[in-house]
Amino acid sequence: MEYDVVIVGAGPSGLAAACRLRQINENLSVCIVEKGSEVGAHILSGAVFEPRALAELFPDWKARGAPLHTPVTSDDIHVLRSAEKAMKVPNVFVPTTMHNEGNYIISLGNLCRWLAEQAENLGVEIFPGFAASEILYREDGAVKGIATGDMGIDAEGKQKDSYMPGMELHAKYTLFAEGCRGHLGKQLIAQFSLDEDRDPQHYGIGIKEIWKVADDKHQPGLVVHTAGWPLNETNSHGGGFLYHLEDNQVVVGLITDLAYSNPHLDPYEEFQRYKHHPVIKQYLENGQRIAYGARALLKGGLQSLPKMSFPGGLLIGDNAGTLNFAKIKGNHTAMKSGMLAAETLAEAIAAERANDELSEYNTKYRSSWAWKELHQQRNFGPAQHKWGNILGSAYAFIDLSLFKGRLPWTLSTPKADHAQLKPAADCKKISYPKPDGVLSFDKLSSVFISNTNHEEDQPVHLKLKDDQIPLNHNLPIYDEPAQRYCPAGVYEIVEDTAGKRFQINAQNCVHCKTCDIKDPTQNIVWIAPEGGGGPNYPNM
Repeated sequence: MEYDVVIVGAGPSGLAAACRLRQINENLSVCIVEKGSEVGAHILSGAVFEPRALAELFPDWKARGAPLHTPVTSDDIHVLRSAEKAMKVPNVFVPTTMHNEGNYIISLGNLCRWLAEQAENLGVEIFPGFAASEILYREDGAVKGIATGDMGIDAEGKQKDSYMPGMELHAKYTLFAEGCRGHLGKQLIAQFSLDEDRDPQHYGIGIKEIWKVADDKHQPGLVVHTAGWPLNETNSHGGGFLYHLEDNQVVVGLITDLAYSNPHLDPYEEFQRYKHHPVIKQYLENGQRIAYGARALLKGGLQSLPKMSFPGGLLIGDNAGTLNFAKIKGNHTAMKSGMLAAETLAEAIAAERANDELSEYNTKYRSSWAWKELHQQRNFGPAQHKWGNILGSAYAFIDLSLFKGRLPWTLSTPKADHAQLKPAADCKKISYPKPDGVLSFDKLSSVFISNTNHEEDQPVHLKLKDDQIPLNHNLPIYDEPAQRYCPAGVYEIVEDTAGKRFQINAQNCVHCKTCDIKDPTQNIVWIAPEGGGGPNYPNM
């Protein structure tokens, strides 16, 4: 199938790009392929949303019924000093990036569903349930499109009765908007050396739940952020969040920086402990947990931002790394990157260009407010890595609130997250409490409410480059950390009469990509499973 533009991923950047393309030229043929069973099924974000890019794309978004229902009414930041103690940070000492006046607490999944409606009304074709599995190249090496995966293949690689071959989608230009650690984006970065002379990308794992709480616990518009406990007990970094949505819903989550060094650490279990802190517990008591999910997020910022153009296409949104970690927000910058890509593509196609490199996009992006945000706040993430949450935030206050990001240096974090682990024997073991079934829960019950499902008889989508490494290298040195860093119980060391073996429960995978990022030998490769597989988030 031939199109002017093919977009991989129906997240905020891909949908914004599609809408903008058709706004500029209604004759352009534009399609989006989305691996989730529907738009929004795989979308997970905090999310406190800054509507700047949305207002540029649809100035009348309120009249159109965009699902931004809960304006932020107050910001609380707490330093959790222990399992019981906390200190509220006076507002005057909070970095300007953490102020949320004019922002909204939203479900990003629902916003993407709404954006998809706008895109379809503009004439964009959207194909949910189709995973882009392969990049297609022209003879000259330029990208010419993608191929979707075959469906109806059994675990042995044979065709079932339900077999349906994948489609080739050819385009003048292809936009890759897969989100954090996109498996095709990762290949493009390597193929075209797009990260040359950049810091390695850095990541966190965000784990999130939605709770239904009682009237007397609900404060619509309240935003709570925390630093410190429980991650400080292992000198790990990250922070928690709790946002009050409409309809008595509260979202709660913990972001664990994937640069942590203790292989015994389990981000999921840290999150379960986190909910028991009095600052958080006070809102959740007597409530009901109704949704669960997890997703890796980017935090490398400007220093890790790859070159975004290559022959035949562009990386946009979190596939490139446009999230502003100082704000803990990436949806507005992702949308802006997609809109700028659309404007660049529309100009090129109008000039009868195709499949060449849109190097002008990098210049256009650098002159935008999205790039200026990243530049101004470029030292926030590295400061957190160097000095931890407390001293790093103190630096951020001086840098951002007093100097507006104009201090004449750029900090660097040159060591990749997967290289940070220390040998297990050198680290303190962590004894996590058993879940109480009230505030804390086990992994499998959490996966159940994420509505995760994969066709069971299909090839495993979590590949090992060397299937001997888990037992011969990772287990003796790191006590196989995949058992713990996966928030869905995908990886297990199983012992039976034949001895120990490394087991992959791919059916549980919530597509967070943490394994692809944190495995110390970079032995695990995440690829897209059969289209439609994975979580089915209702409103994350």
